[in-house]
Amino acid sequence: MFNKLLLASVLAAGVGISATPAFAYIACNGGDCWHSDARVHVPGVTFEYHPDDWYFHRHWDSDREHHWRESHEGRGYYKGGVWVTL
Repeated sequence: MFNKLLLASVLAAGVGISATPAFAYIACNGGDCWHSDARVHVPGVTFEYHPDDWYFHRHWDSDREHHWRESHEGRGYYKGGVWVTL
């Protein structure tokens, strides 16, 4: 009985450690918004960062200030609808 309890507690502890959440953001630059897994820092460029669920609380069709852009491979950012690679 003790061995089963010990095994259960070790497994539960391992699951708790490995279940850390992944951080994701919505990055916006001058109205262009996209999913990002990191905060980008570019001299002279200002980004807004929002929690990942911010996307679901927007009305993208009627929002004239923000435009949704698809995810892009590699490091970079959107500027005026064009992907700029870093």
